[in-house]
Amino acid sequence: MVKESGNGNSDIGSEMSHRCGLSCLGPLTFHPRVVGDMVRLSQGCRLAEKTKNTFKNGLVFSSRPVKIQERIRLRVEKDSFNWHGALRVGFTTVPPSARSLPLPLMAIPNLTDTQGHWATPVHESLCKAGSELEFWVSAGGNLYVTGNNSKEHKLLTGVDLSQPLWAMIDIYGQTRSIFLLGSEKRNLFRTRRSCPAPERLTSSDVDSHYSLTSDVSSLCGSSDECISCLDMDEGEGSGCVVCMEKQARITLPCGHRCLCNQCASRVFQQFGTCPLCRHKIRAPSEEGSCVSGLL
Repeated sequence: MVKESGNGNSDIGSEMSHRCGLSCLGPLTFHPRVVGDMVRLSQGCRLAEKTKNTFKNGLVFSSRPVKIQERIRLRVEKDSFNWHGALRVGFTTVPPSARSLPLPLMAIPNLTDTQGHWATPVHESLCKAGSELEFWVSAGGNLYVTGNNSKEHKLLTGVDLSQPLWAMIDIYGQTRSIFLLGSEKRNLFRTRRSCPAPERLTSSDVDSHYSLTSDVSSLCGSSDECISCLDMDEGEGSGCVVCMEKQARITLPCGHRCLCNQCASRVFQQFGTCPLCRHKIRAPSEEGSCVSGLL
């Protein structure tokens, strides 16, 4: 069994350890310790690839429970035509931390024949190298898949919504590697997104990290307050983390709502990254406007 933390459920506990604000679903990666025998994880546990040319032993799970209507976004990085079939996706009520290793060979039928597992094959046409797809469970317990700008396909029904659900993915058949692009949950008024998982700094990153935090903090002239604020996981939805005075109205692509209009322009021009997680800034929005429009 995989060891759990002292709270009795390491997976549910990890979900609550990081929140960025109302628009953030929390970090989402593949579970770092519970993977198939032929799977290697890299790039912050977001790239999962087979280590050998085999059709099986490719199971991976989400690092936290996912929400109803939360769309899991994947990109197929590599494929092979040595096998029939391709990616399988689904959900499970069994936490990764509760599983014994090694994992079963396949999601279907090894897991789907047991209680608390639902998975379905994805059509090979949606699993070519370079293809992007989404899958999610609806409020009615139906599993949907869409990809390559195609319409939604309901592939499975009867998912139990009474317990937390983890995403379950089988890198099967022709599929050789996949990249987890993140997730999003849409409703009538807004779209909530997962944010990049906090990454442990390597030795080569340390200098640039301190340079970034000290330079950003110098924008408001109070380095102690701003540097400590850069390490906070909560509270970005109120005050700007740079000037510490104005309301944070700019939501960055990573999901952090942490900058006022004026500071957003300066951070975008001078750094081009989020001051909290260093995710690249492209076109963050503030109720219809974007940083690039403020420059």
